[in-house]
Amino acid sequence: MPTPVTAPASLLRIGPHTVQPPVVLAPMAGITNAPFRTLCREFSGGKGLFVSEMITTRALVERNEKTMQLIHFDATEKPRSIQLYGVDPATVGKAVRMIAEEDRADHIDLNFGCPVPKVTRKGGGSALPYKRHLLRAILREAVSGAGDIPVTMKMRKGIDDDHITYLDAGRIAVEEGVTAIALHGRTAAQHYGGTADWDAIARLKEHVPEIPVLGNGDIWSAEDALRMVRETGCDGVVVGRGCLGRPWLFSDLVAAFEGRTEDIARPSLREVADIMVRHATLLGEWIGDEPRGVIDFRKHVAWYLKGFAVGSDMRKRLAITSSLEELRSGLDELDLDQGWPLGADGPRGRTSGNNRVVLPEGWLKDPYDCAGVSEDAELDTSGG
Repeated sequence: MPTPVTAPASLLRIGPHTVQPPVVLAPMAGITNAPFRTLCREFSGGKGLFVSEMITTRALVERNEKTMQLIHFDATEKPRSIQLYGVDPATVGKAVRMIAEEDRADHIDLNFGCPVPKVTRKGGGSALPYKRHLLRAILREAVSGAGDIPVTMKMRKGIDDDHITYLDAGRIAVEEGVTAIALHGRTAAQHYGGTADWDAIARLKEHVPEIPVLGNGDIWSAEDALRMVRETGCDGVVVGRGCLGRPWLFSDLVAAFEGRTEDIARPSLREVADIMVRHATLLGEWIGDEPRGVIDFRKHVAWYLKGFAVGSDMRKRLAITSSLEELRSGLDELDLDQGWPLGADGPRGRTSGNNRVVLPEGWLKDPYDCAGVSEDAELDTSGG
């Protein structure tokens, strides 16, 4: 049996905030909105850090209606954590100052890890750290504009195996006053395929001992989280796809880090069905329209039902419901006495990999030249 891990050697501190146990919900586009954060936070007993989905700095500065809704936090969310995406230092600086001056968040995370083409083709996300001077300029503007609000960053190893950036980016982050770094142990080219490189997380921890390093990638269970801390020496973990359709994973994580490894949730299908209805209900209340809330919930159905004996016809029916009554009625037709299925704790969500990374023309010619990057590279919508 592996040696139990009750907590890292020291408390995880992000600026003035103590995050204990050291568990962070990763920002996920269209997923980590206020309703999903509420569910995860309830299961954790309010412990941990729960980050918003990606907010684009241009949309924030322009006060885009959808973006302003996405940065609204429930009164019980403490600390309020926003993830920002930006390519232009000036726009990032304006957005961060807006957040600080209007008291809209207690923690700001910067996205340098997104691998999707619409982001990387603009030079953003996981493409951006290759441009060292641009990365430094953005971090400098963000930290300066944030005042007392701690600024962290999330990144990947690099663009591909020939263009690894995470060690250089880590040093730049330390020099510019970033409070903590989260590393997804994959390159942009890997997307979500293959196996996360936890050795890279260990190397980054050794490279930037001045600030906390959080590990991300292939945490499908509480034991995975403990093992990552044990094997890499990281200060905490960031959990993304592992909690899709499984918000109670945060209950498991809290129990594991507190040494209660026997308190692992194994909900029956009846319990899962109740959580599904609550999730859809919260979405409807947040959006202000029940049918739209249920429609938004549809993407979660397959994740919640993973491993359970539910026929394909019923899965399809549940995935096209448009009212809470219809969702509840369909779920009630299932064999709700089913116990938690074997194998349901494994990988979930996207698993694509080995993709060509779409980059701006000539992006890889010079890792320092930032010519051609301007406000026009900013995305105008939030949520990924």
